[in-house]
Amino acid sequence: MKLFTKYGGYRKLDSFTLASVIQLATWRFCTTFLNRRIDPTGRQFDQMTQAARSGRVNIAEGSERASTSTETEMKLTDVARASLAELKNDYEFWLLSRQKLPWKVPSPEACEVLDLRLDPNPLGEGDGLHEASAYLLAQYAKFARWLVSDDPDLTANALLLLIGRTLNMLGRQKEAQGEAFRQEGGFRERLTAARLETRDQQQAEAGAPACPECGKPMRQRTAKSGPHAGRPFWGCTGYPACKGTREIDVHRLPPTPADSPLDGSRPQSSQSKSAEHGEPTP
Repeated sequence: MKLFTKYGGYRKLDSFTLASVIQLATWRFCTTFLNRRIDPTGRQFDQMTQAARSGRVNIAEGSERASTSTETEMKLTDVARASLAELKNDYEFWLLSRQKLPWKVPSPEACEVLDLRLDPNPLGEGDGLHEASAYLLAQYAKFARWLVSDDPDLTANALLLLIGRTLNMLGRQKEAQGEAFRQEGGFRERLTAARLETRDQQQAEAGAPACPECGKPMRQRTAKSGPHAGRPFWGCTGYPACKGTREIDVHRLPPTPADSPLDGSRPQSSQSKSAEHGEPTP
């Protein structure tokens, strides 16, 4: 049984690419437009840049944790989604505070941003950070018309749309993770199954036949009820998941001495038996 499932590979996710574009654009937005007059304590700067960072890094962390905890992967994906939702509200408030309305969807301005798609991700096995960063910057450049602009309202509107798209991606991603957990189970389940499988193999008797149902080694058991109660039979080591059985030819079993007690204690001598019943010993 495969103990660890596939993990990592987050750089291939469109959600991670867009979250990275959003973080880069948010950093530029805050360093360019949040001055001392608008943000005298720097708190708005910190909150926006940290929310953008959280959206990106939690996608990566969740992907890396996937091999040992599907639950953690789903929770971190949800944290990423919540952080980006917080950032979306910050951009919305920016426009409202300036008496501006977000672009209506659909509208010509909004459709231009929404119709612009990411390039197919070219990263493959063996590609490193250099190739991943080159791809990421190329995707950021595709949106430069809006994200690298001197108009903060233009940038805020474009980021509202990009964040909304990323939130939809993360929602579908979380649903897929939940379905995978429902179908395949989690790490603890695989850990227990792997240990039971190994234990059954260790406990399998030498010369035991293979199960006719699943092929696992079998173990000698004794029927506890029914017309064959007390008779030995071969039972699958995968029980109760597999209920395969085989009959045992009792005539081929090694003989049990008649005076061997069932509890495994040492057989008594004839002298001790006589003394036990009050008979004189010669």
